[in-house]
Parts: sequence; structure tokens; C-alpha cells
Amino acid sequence: MNTPMSPADSAPPFRRLLFNRYTVVAFLAGAVLAAGVGVSAWGHGMSCQHGMMMDGTPSAADVSAHVDHMLKHLFVEIDATEAQKAQIAPLVKLAVDDLLPLHSQLHTAHAHVMQALTQTTVDRAALEAARAEHLQLADQASKRFIQLIADVGDVLTPQQRKALADHLERMHGMERSHGMPHS
Repeated sequence: MNTPMSPADSAPPFRRLLFNRYTVVAFLAGAVLAAGVGVSAWGHGMSCQHGMMMDGTPSAADVSAHVDHMLKHLFVEIDATEAQKAQIAPLVKLAVDDLLPLHSQLHTAHAHVMQALTQTTVDRAALEAARAEHLQLADQASKRFIQLIADVGDVLTPQQRKALADHLERMHGMERSHGMPHS
């Protein structure tokens, strides 16, 4: 049985590797943005900005402040009650705590790709290992994101879930308009 190939499957190995890297970035940025947390600056490769460490990782204090700020906007948009806010905020903060380490792992995997490409001969085994690492990170981020969405969805009414879905669609559109890849 022939299975359809995605554009990434039919692309040359290096292009597949970049596609996987961007997929991980999109998953991480999407997870954080969709949760109402716009910590996506590190997903865009920014570094040495106010409140960020030299490697582009936001400081814990800045992440916390940004989460609080974005949650306030999200809560207004979905018309969350005080009880819902008290349930959702810890869920989002825990998810962010779980997702942020993936960022440093992504940087490490990216460094492995660059190291493999700058050798005298291309280190195909290292490239494959980096590709596998990217896929594993994407899978982890995707699972954690889905867990968060389900947990938050359990707290919301059907109308609020619709408002959240609309919010996620707008955020997805913002990613596209800013050149972020999408699947």
C-alpha cells in the first residue's frame, strides 16, 4: 500500500532537517502562544533582548510576568470566571514550566546540526541523530500542549471553548503573518 508523502518526506535530507527544526519551533511557539503565553520570542531566534539571557532564553521572572499578562487578556477574551481563572492559571504555568526546558534542548539539537555540517565531511550519523532529537522534542511539546488544552477545556464551558478555539485560530494566523511555519 502506498502512503502519501508529505513535502518534508520527499525533500532532500537537509531540507527535511530544517522542516523538522521549524516544526519543533512551531510546536513550541504554538503551544506557548495558544496557552495565552507569548514567550515565542525565543522561537523566532531572538537573543540578547531586554529580560532575556544571552542564549535567547527568557528569564524566569520575565516568563512569569508575561504569562500573567497574556492570561489576563485570554481571560477577558473567553469571559472566564474567577473560579476558572484560579483553575486555569496554574495549569498554564505548569505547562510553561514543562515546555521551557525543551527550548534549551532545541538549541542543543540545533548546535549538533551546525557542528555536523561544519565538519570536513558531512556527518550523516550526527545529522540523523539531530533529526531524531528534533522529532522527539516535537512529540514531547505536542503531547504537553494537548494535555494543557484538554485540561483547560475541562474547566471551560462549550461557549468558552469556542472562544478559545477562535483565539487559537487568530494566534495561528499571526504566526503565519510573521513568517512562522505552520503545518
